[in-house]
Amino acid sequence: MDGTKPRNRPLVLASVMLAMFLAAIEATIVSTAMPSIVADLGNFRLYSWVFSAYLLTNAATVLLFGRLADVLGRKPIFLIGISLFLIGAILSALAPTMSVLIVARLIQGLGAGALMPMATTIVGDIYSKEERAKIQGYLSSVWGISAVTGPLLGGFFVDVLSWPYVFWMNIPLGLLAFIGIMVFFKEEVESKKRSIDVVGSVWIILAISSLLIILVEGGGRLPWLSIEVSLLISLSTISFVAFVFHERKIEEPMLPLHLWSIRSIRFANLTSFTTGMILIGVSSYLPAFVQGVMERSATVAGFTLTTMSIGWPVASTLAGRLLLRIGYRRTSIMGGVSLIIGAIIFSFLSPNHGPLFAASGSLFIGIGMGLTSTSFIVSIQNAVDWKSRGIATASNMFMRTIGSALGAALLGGLLNSRLETVIQQSELSGTFDVNATNRLLREEDRESLGERAAEVLQEGLSSGLHMVYIGLLVLASVSFLFILQLPKKED
Repeated sequence: MDGTKPRNRPLVLASVMLAMFLAAIEATIVSTAMPSIVADLGNFRLYSWVFSAYLLTNAATVLLFGRLADVLGRKPIFLIGISLFLIGAILSALAPTMSVLIVARLIQGLGAGALMPMATTIVGDIYSKEERAKIQGYLSSVWGISAVTGPLLGGFFVDVLSWPYVFWMNIPLGLLAFIGIMVFFKEEVESKKRSIDVVGSVWIILAISSLLIILVEGGGRLPWLSIEVSLLISLSTISFVAFVFHERKIEEPMLPLHLWSIRSIRFANLTSFTTGMILIGVSSYLPAFVQGVMERSATVAGFTLTTMSIGWPVASTLAGRLLLRIGYRRTSIMGGVSLIIGAIIFSFLSPNHGPLFAASGSLFIGIGMGLTSTSFIVSIQNAVDWKSRGIATASNMFMRTIGSALGAALLGGLLNSRLETVIQQSELSGTFDVNATNRLLREEDRESLGERAAEVLQEGLSSGLHMVYIGLLVLASVSFLFILQLPKKED
């Protein structure tokens, strides 16, 4: 029920957009700063966990917070979310080690899991159906602005100030959003008894987190045939099966499984899962290649990501027009082709090609993401009635976030495994390990390695990232095959 006075709505909207900006900018700004963070804190092996931890708690709680908001109201969940996000940001800025940073990112991800659904839900509460189309444009612009400014701000903070400012910048903006919602957003919560699927959340967290550990550490610190890996595989499998059985039998599940029987939703969600892996593969590891292999600055690394960030919102706007002319399936196919072109460019990436070549690959990936994500939302919302539209849309967001979390782990595992192999096959074995790669990411540390050690580590990083980009090409091809399964007949 809307209890907000009309004169307060612009202030509530501004607060919501500010919170969305913080959550949206988090991925790209941290990606650009990560090479400097890991150069400072060390422990390169944990590089991918900084992303996986944030995405894991984000994905595992986004649906739960959505359900809690129906029971307790939007305001308390929003305030809890932004508080957790800011606590995580403070701990991240103060982190003395990578392990502490990962714990801080887990907390920050919890906050983001509440912020994103609450922002869109509050807007839906205070604006009429006729007004929402215009307001949705404002919200979309937040993603565009954050996508473009994130890499540039990250590069600026690293080159001019220091990496903790990437996290400190959240504090004043977050406090403004907190005060805005606290003071100006008034709501009346109906006292209606609703069940909350906490058990489902526990099962999915267990399933995904144990799988993440296998993907990141398997073949490295944990041998594939070890008891630990066997136990983790068993825990992940049992938890996933228990989640499916639990979701089938309860009245108000966290993720209604009947939605998967609808062809357009099933293949849109599967594609979002694989494109989520592609997205994290580009945003997480391209800065490491530009700084560690190409030996360029954090600002240049930020530029190579910015092209993806520009391509996405532009393609999303274009998709809105294409959908009316050629339909969501053909628009999605165009997006799938763009993803493959971008992945092919990355598969040929080498130090000799330079940052512009890398930026062109990012641009095509961004265009592909913009065309497909917009098409999927429209096709999903056309496939269900009003009562199921919210959870159906949330399921797509959930699948992309889970894909990003698993992608960070899987691709990080590939990179670590290849680095380890190159080091072991060289004369540096026993002197250096994977964590020595940290020193490639800062000029003064790189020079202290010595010419031969730097050469071997760069070769390992380059070939490891080449494997990551081959993985992106495989994922782009799978995504295209899923897109072709979307129904030809449209509503």
